[in-house]
Amino acid sequence: MAVRLRLKRMGRRHRSFFRLSAMDSRNPRDGRVIEELGWYDPNAKEQDQQTSLNRERIEYWLGVGAQPSETVRDLLKKKLGITSAK
Repeated sequence: MAVRLRLKRMGRRHRSFFRLSAMDSRNPRDGRVIEELGWYDPNAKEQDQQTSLNRERIEYWLGVGAQPSETVRDLLKKKLGITSAK
């Protein structure tokens, strides 16, 4: 099973909200997840209210071989300073 770290779209029209999830790569974007790892709100006014990420669990999944999507890779680099999978 190939695990990917990717964003799951939530919210309503024109007010998107995303959950960062560990998912089987064969599942659809909004399909079943293995574990929820945090959330990302691109529309938040305050910078510190824009994300909530579980660093410990994200590092665990990267350590066991999960591959982040391009968007998640950029988000992890920007918010947590995690550059790549270990």
